[in-house]
Amino acid sequence: MSTVTLLDGAIGQELVHRAGRRPTPLWSTSVMIDQPEIVRQVHALYFESGATIATTNTYAVHRDRLGKHGLADRLPELLDTAMTEAEAARATYGAGRIAGALGPMGASYRPDICPPPDVAEGAYAEIVRIMDERVDLFLIETASSVSQAEGALRGAAHGTKPVWLSVSVMDDDGRRLRSGEDVADLARLVEQYRPQSVLVNCSRPETVTDGLEIIKKFGKPFGAYANGFTRITEAFLEENPTVDALAARNDLDPAAYAAFAMAWVKQGATIVGGCCEVGPTHIKELARQLTLAGHDIA
Repeated sequence: MSTVTLLDGAIGQELVHRAGRRPTPLWSTSVMIDQPEIVRQVHALYFESGATIATTNTYAVHRDRLGKHGLADRLPELLDTAMTEAEAARATYGAGRIAGALGPMGASYRPDICPPPDVAEGAYAEIVRIMDERVDLFLIETASSVSQAEGALRGAAHGTKPVWLSVSVMDDDGRRLRSGEDVADLARLVEQYRPQSVLVNCSRPETVTDGLEIIKKFGKPFGAYANGFTRITEAFLEENPTVDALAARNDLDPAAYAAFAMAWVKQGATIVGGCCEVGPTHIKELARQLTLAGHDIA
């Protein structure tokens, strides 16, 4: 049996649900501004459920996103809040690593509006320098094109911590990024920038398997953490969307999700967890199944 890193599940969606408020274009950042204590609670729940990594609530903390709401100058403050809450949860639990989340600039699943790598590099580098001393690794999330991944990788290289690259694939074809490019096209970036691990995230679990079959050929540790949305809708791809444009599945309970993740482990994945709409109960069940199957969770 293998040693498996168990990521947490949804951070942003879990915060929005627990805050009990109507979603805004700022997504979970608005919750963190008004109710930072919920961030700590969510991290703590995941540690208690068996996760060994807390992913910071910094996915959408970018100057370009904040600037639309007059909050660009609060970037350092919000990064500090996110790390403080993750650190506090870890201290209470007594173990675990912290992953600094680096989400896409512009908007999720919209690589067409993301700045080119030479511009994105500087924006990511600023975030990485602020977070570098307080995280154990950087997790690039939901990169949806080769160019988008490159900008984040270039920015992350300004830090000193290991970098994990995670990409999002099409709802109906796990062999292609959401840009339409082949997942295999990432091989050049993996060779050049040498991320420690490569993953698939925020994609339908049914499509993950095909993506992993390609990624495993890169020769890096690999894994996945899928979402629980029915699909990414056209409405969500419009300007300044809110997550109420997306619908959660009703057929992806903890046992069903764990079955997908265990199949990825059988493919050779050594990093698994959950993304949007995959919560603490899902992670708890996944931890149970990993243990029953004889895997070590680290």
